[in-house]
Amino acid sequence: MNILAIETSTEACSAALLVNGEIKERFETAPRGHGDLILQMVDGLLADAGLKPQQLSVIAFGRGPGAFTGVRIATSVVQGIALGAGLPVVAVSTLAALAQGGYRQHQYPMMLCAMDARMAEIYWGTYRIESGLAVVQGQECVCPAASAPAVSGDGWQGIGSGWNVYGEQLAEHYGAQVSLCDPAALPRAWDVALLAERDYRNGMAVSAELALPVYLRDNVVSRS
Repeated sequence: MNILAIETSTEACSAALLVNGEIKERFETAPRGHGDLILQMVDGLLADAGLKPQQLSVIAFGRGPGAFTGVRIATSVVQGIALGAGLPVVAVSTLAALAQGGYRQHQYPMMLCAMDARMAEIYWGTYRIESGLAVVQGQECVCPAASAPAVSGDGWQGIGSGWNVYGEQLAEHYGAQVSLCDPAALPRAWDVALLAERDYRNGMAVSAELALPVYLRDNVVSRS
């Protein structure tokens, strides 16, 4: 299976290529210029692997939530490649990718994912790791930090930029339920690729025109 994945929903810009279980990634923190940078990353990864887009099984992207421009860039790039090569697309939650990265890098098993959404709000999602992959619990949402959804039990880990910006409010809100925190974590294409492989095998790929961004300020995403 060959999967190309991109993630541009935050100040981080990354592309990853999964080929027969092995992942190569290009990652850069760049507040601007994601459009040009992601295309260079994609071209470089495909060239290094000796692949053409038509040899991919599926293309995946971080569908949001995140910065409006960044999410739109990812959507447009993926739709363009997929339409040109006749490929299906898997749209992966940015919060899910954030949680998957927390497990991959820190072995966090239960995560309260929070990304700064500006306007005194956070993008929020609760995730558990099941069989090595992040699975959403309940619904993702956008909300003020002080009114983030309640969770049961202790041993949760906080992850994402929302914990950097609103750490005091979140710590007060959850108290001893949160034991560890990585406020510097950013979503990465590596983790989008891992989750996309599962979703593709589970029949969740769609045609390019149906691969749409998710902003959360306009709608809510729930576990299917």
